[in-house]
Amino acid sequence: MPSPALPSAALQAHLAESRASTPGAMLRELVDAGLDRLPLPGHGATLERWRALAAAGRHDLSVAKLYEGHTDALAILHEAQAGPAPAGSAWATWCAEPPDARVALRAGADGAYALHGRKAWCSGAHDVTHAVVSCWNEAGEAMLAAVDLRQRGVVIGDDGWDAVGMRATRSVDVLFDGARALPLGGPGFYVRRAGFWHGGAGVAACWFGAAGALADALRARLALPQRGARDDPHRLAQLGQVSVLLGSCAALMRQAAAVIDRDPGADAMAAALALRLHVDAAATATLAAAGRALGPGPMCKDPRLARLFADLPVFLRQSHAERDEEALGRIVAAGGEAPWTL
Repeated sequence: MPSPALPSAALQAHLAESRASTPGAMLRELVDAGLDRLPLPGHGATLERWRALAAAGRHDLSVAKLYEGHTDALAILHEAQAGPAPAGSAWATWCAEPPDARVALRAGADGAYALHGRKAWCSGAHDVTHAVVSCWNEAGEAMLAAVDLRQRGVVIGDDGWDAVGMRATRSVDVLFDGARALPLGGPGFYVRRAGFWHGGAGVAACWFGAAGALADALRARLALPQRGARDDPHRLAQLGQVSVLLGSCAALMRQAAAVIDRDPGADAMAAALALRLHVDAAATATLAAAGRALGPGPMCKDPRLARLFADLPVFLRQSHAERDEEALGRIVAAGGEAPWTL
């Protein structure tokens, strides 16, 4: 079971000092160091959990993607009362449901369950030992299952990802052919549980951390004494724009975390959607402002920033954009206190 608290500063220090060569190696380091045991969402330290995810996003988005998936899987296992994850295991959460890649969960004559079918968008498949996978039972009901990937019946491919952005996550297709699995929580558990929206907000924390790294780079550029950087009105205006956008995101994240901790069993859909949409818009605007202010140099000659400029637009598309806006609009239209009430 995850421990009740983890200072995000410890994670930041480890990320800064690590010499791990790949995101998968970094995830294993974090697991071995116990830095994956984040506070559970809704247990009084949700903001600290998001600070850790933001720190991972600020460091490297591919690391953040694997780290967020692993920590989300641990939270799901806890909610499903499935017992602690095996010591040293590295997890992924694979719950994308494209219509051409659905996985079936079937019970055998011995009562054991097995997975059959192809799963797409499997981030970190070559680097993790276990996964929480969305699947479908014989009645056509949505299910979750935990699966050990180190068994016969699991074939991890090399296809399924052609993008430059987020390439280091190695998000490939995985084929299940009778792999033993443990059902989690029963039909509909994944989306019905309170933690579904808590986890969705955690993804936005990763985006927020990456946008903060761009803002840091812009601020550092303006702090340089040479070339009159401090007197550049356009860059100063761009920094001001970014400051307003990300500052309001930070305030919304603090508010949403407090709401979740105050009533962890409540439906957090509206709060999570608002947070995700706000961070999506702010990060998109930050990408544009930082790109104009910094010019092509960082995109071409700074490996870390070049990777960030490529990765963030891809990761942001985990947002459902207008579909999420519609869903939020339906909630607001249904009544209750208006979100803009002071």
